Formats: sequence, structure tokens, C-alpha cells
Amino acid sequence: MEKTVDKTDNMTEVAMHVSFVSLLVNLLLSVGKLIAGIIAHSAAMISDAVHSASDVASTVVVMVGIKMASKKADAEHPYGHERMECISSFILAMLLVVIGWEIGLTGAKKIFAGGEEIVTPGVLALVAAMVSMAVKEAMFHYTRHAAKQVNSGALMADAWHHRSDALSSVGAFIGILFARLGFPVMDAVASIVICLFILKAAYDIFKDSMDKLVDHCADKATEKEIQTIVLSVEGVKRIDDLKTRQFGNMLYVDIEIAAEGELPLTQAHEIAEHVHDKVEESNPFIKHCMVHVNPL
Repeated sequence: MEKTVDKTDNMTEVAMHVSFVSLLVNLLLSVGKLIAGIIAHSAAMISDAVHSASDVASTVVVMVGIKMASKKADAEHPYGHERMECISSFILAMLLVVIGWEIGLTGAKKIFAGGEEIVTPGVLALVAAMVSMAVKEAMFHYTRHAAKQVNSGALMADAWHHRSDALSSVGAFIGILFARLGFPVMDAVASIVICLFILKAAYDIFKDSMDKLVDHCADKATEKEIQTIVLSVEGVKRIDDLKTRQFGNMLYVDIEIAAEGELPLTQAHEIAEHVHDKVEESNPFIKHCMVHVNPL
């Protein structure tokens, strides 16, 4: 078990480093896009800047969640604090819903107001949208790679937030381009498109956090791998039952195996111990494996 705890500490360090990089990038982007949006009179770019600013807040939420989830088990929390990461993802999803709704509402008001509310944006807004697309797409791949390494739901949520920002910048670019080509209303329409991207990202993050909070099982490939490992242990005749459940970014495994009924208790216990050790060693994200032996 100590080996797994050390790995968990390393995962936390990686996640916190990536989150800090995200925080700096989002801060610079949000300020840059806001300035460009104001100078170029682009509602879409200002909306995109607000979206990037929400990334700053969301990254702070992620960092707090990861830090709290890494706390060791104590007397009041004997199973640890991993689910705090799910809660941070849930808060992030709710934050995105509010921001997305406000951006969409602002765009809709400008469309229906028409006239003076619709202003043709300047070329600076186009440049800002292109820079944002490139940077946010790069941050998506960087953060997603780290999230897969440490199996962090909160970090993966932040990665998809980067992707939603990249896509919203694509929407902003198209809207601003068409607005400059003689269709100024498209700048406001782009704000509504950005709203939809944000709401979709919020739904995906919410669903993932709920799955982990309600003890959702591991994916089929992981369960198949566990079955193969268990059946490879000498003395295991069959698997009677296998249950897995997510606990934050970690996994609990409950297994019932069958062994010869005439075996001494000590030998049956040894078989169970071998199964326990091999399963826990096979995957750093398996926090605990419980093995029950049935007589054949």
C-alpha cells in the first residue's frame, strides 16, 4: 500500500503543476481578449474573454479540489477524501452553466435590440480569436495528457474547459469574420454559439462528477484486466463475483473467488492474499481490493 500512496503524492504534484500553468495561461488570455474585444468593439470577443476568465476561477476550484482530495485518511474519514475532487468538478459545472447562460442572454439581447447595439468589430478581434484558438487547443492536449496520467476527473474537466474555450474562440472568429464581411449581427450570434459550447462542457463535467459520486463501476476494459489477473493466480478455480466502484479518481474492487473446498484455512487465506496483492499492484488507481473465498 505504501507504494500506491507514494504514487498518489506524485500524481497530486503533477496535477497541481498543470493547474498552475493553466491558471497563468488563462489569466493572460482573458486580459488580452478583453482588451482586444473592447478596442475592436466585439461582443463575441468580450464574451470569449469572460469565458477565459471563468477558466481562471475554474482552475482555482480544481486546484482546491485536488489539494483536498489528496489529504490522507483520518479518524473521521477512514476511506480518504478522494471524492472532494468530484465535488470540485460539480462546482465547476455549475459555474459554467451560469457563465454560459449570461453570455447567451447578452448575445440574444443584442440581436433583438438591433440598430445601435450591433457594431462591426475591428480586425484586432480576429487576431485575438486566432491566438486564443491556438493556445487553448494546445492547453487542452497538455492538460488532458496529464489528467490521463494521474486519472484526475477534476483535471480532465479543466482540460475539456480548455477545449470548450478553443471551440468558443472558433465561434467568435467566424462571427467576427462574417460581421466584418457585412453581417454585423453575426458577432452577437457568435456569443450564443459560445454559450452552447459552454453549456455542453458543463453537462459533460457534471455527468462525470455524478458518476464518481454515485459509485459508478470501472470501465469494461479495466474489469476484464482484473479478471485476467485474478484467474492467473494459482489456486483460483473461478470468479464468482466482481464489483468495482469509483471513489473520486481511485477505485475499490470487491471479488469473490472459488477455491477447493478441502483446502486448509491458511492455504485459502494465502490464495486470497495473492489475489489481493496482484490486483492492487496491477493498477496504481486501485485503492483497495477485498477478496472473499468460496468453497468449490
